[in-house]
Amino acid sequence: MANKMPEWVSSDMLTWVGLLGAVIAAFGYALSNYNLCWLWLTYVGIVMNWFGDSLDGTLARVRKQQRPVYGFYLDHNVDGITLTIVCVGAGLSNMVHFSLAMLVLAVYLLLSIYTYINIDLKGKHQLTFGKMGPTEFRLIVILLTMIYQFFPSVHNYAKITTFLGKPVVWGMFDYFIAGVFVILTIIYLVTLIKDGIEFAKLDPLPKRKKD
Repeated sequence: MANKMPEWVSSDMLTWVGLLGAVIAAFGYALSNYNLCWLWLTYVGIVMNWFGDSLDGTLARVRKQQRPVYGFYLDHNVDGITLTIVCVGAGLSNMVHFSLAMLVLAVYLLLSIYTYINIDLKGKHQLTFGKMGPTEFRLIVILLTMIYQFFPSVHNYAKITTFLGKPVVWGMFDYFIAGVFVILTIIYLVTLIKDGIEFAKLDPLPKRKKD
């Protein structure tokens, strides 16, 4: 796809296409409160985001126009903004509680921070955790959204629980998103502890000199 891209399309342009896709997806989620048909906008936005985010760096490599410093700076900042926009949009919809969407955002950003630290310490850019990377994450989001749109009967499921003395209504998708949060949290903690043990061995505590 990168080889066949028109000359007037630049890597920066693809980055902004990905960001625009996130905005469109978020609007689709928010507007679905009025009509579920707006979720088609979300699908378009997620595909646009995948297209732009996946091809911007590839296009630069194919054309031998890599800009390691600028590209790293722009790409990862836009990734954080993109994820924030999509999670806020999903949280504003009736699909999932806003607080749960923010928890998923928080743990995903923690995984991102972990990745950036390891780029410096290991020289390794890890995009996949537990066989789940950005593409798999997008596919899960699309699948859950499609279930929400095309199986409206699941909207009727509701369970009232008490959290900190306040009644909270949990829908079917709140449990799904809570499950995603738990899985991402476990992946983060396991990799964090594993690498922490490894780094402690590589950088042992100096022996105290005797007076």
